[in-house]
Amino acid sequence: MDLGELVSCVGSLSCLVTQVSAGLTIGLLLFLVASGLTLIFGVLGLVNFAHGTLYMLGAYFALSAYAATGSFLVSTLAGTLGVATFGLLIERTLFRRIYGADVLMQLLVCYALILIMDDVVKIIWGGDFLKMDMPDTFRRPPFIIGGGIVPLFYLVLFGVTLAVALLLALCMGRTRFGRTVRAAAVNSTMVASLGVNTNMVFAAVFAIGAALAGLAGALSAPIRSVVPGAGVSILIESFIVTVIGGMGSIGGALVAALLIGLTRSFGSIGFPLFTEGLMFLMMAVVLLLKPSGLAGKHPA
Repeated sequence: MDLGELVSCVGSLSCLVTQVSAGLTIGLLLFLVASGLTLIFGVLGLVNFAHGTLYMLGAYFALSAYAATGSFLVSTLAGTLGVATFGLLIERTLFRRIYGADVLMQLLVCYALILIMDDVVKIIWGGDFLKMDMPDTFRRPPFIIGGGIVPLFYLVLFGVTLAVALLLALCMGRTRFGRTVRAAAVNSTMVASLGVNTNMVFAAVFAIGAALAGLAGALSAPIRSVVPGAGVSILIESFIVTVIGGMGSIGGALVAALLIGLTRSFGSIGFPLFTEGLMFLMMAVVLLLKPSGLAGKHPA
């Protein structure tokens, strides 16, 4: 524990800017993964323990696409759309059979998928640590704000993530599809009786949730190592975000993800040996004070 170093950082504008930008980067990537997890749970009632695997696949798809084309845009689209397609496939063939099943059954199915996909990744890409080169477009001098360093790629990541969050909010809140999804989440039987194909709605929701995880994986590829099993750590953090924000709340997930990102960033300075524990401590405090989460609703 080094509280003196933490206080010194908070009192220095340059250190504060650097750590806040790093924390926001972590938080926004977490939000993309957690928002997909939250969306799937809120609508389908499925606790997708394999969601981290979708994040991992997004990174690998992006890595391969970038190696083939040299285009960051193409690699991002490949990671997003590739994982969305894979998500649609496993939803239709696997997950739709366990909707409403016991959580233990969901856990077993998801864990089996994690093990299978980790081995598939090792067969295709190998077991070594891989990393995408920073695209030439973003190889520019960083912005200096108050003496703090903010890389250009961070700003791009901020913009893309916030744009996706806004688009998701508008889609779920202002469109007919969003209203149908919200209605199906409350009473799918009634929605089906009105002539809506709820199977297609559920498939679309799962594909969107998978696409968000794939996008996060693709965006993280230039700044994080890509390795089999990478989805496990991001899954744990995403569940913490989902619990803190409130199960099923996209807005709560955004707030919680930013809090976790900043906690990790500043915690690495003041509590370098307890950074992971700080996340669990925060979750415990929130659950004690508000068991439903920051934006969650108490059960009726």
